[in-house]
Amino acid sequence: MAPFFFTKNMTDKDNEELRPTKMRGVAFPKAKYGVIVAIIIIVVVNLIYYKDFFLSLIN
Repeated sequence: MAPFFFTKNMTDKDNEELRPTKMRGVAFPKAKYGVIVAIIIIVVVNLIYYKDFFLSLIN
């Protein structure tokens, strides 16, 4: 029985918060929102950069 309790205590330590103490109060957004924002930024920057090309397609 003793090894069972030892492994249970080890898994409790593994589930501890890994972030530094000063960063524990900071709320981080989900990764999928970061991917969506990155794609939107890339699309907007490319539209601004290549606006002359897109306007020439319309005309």
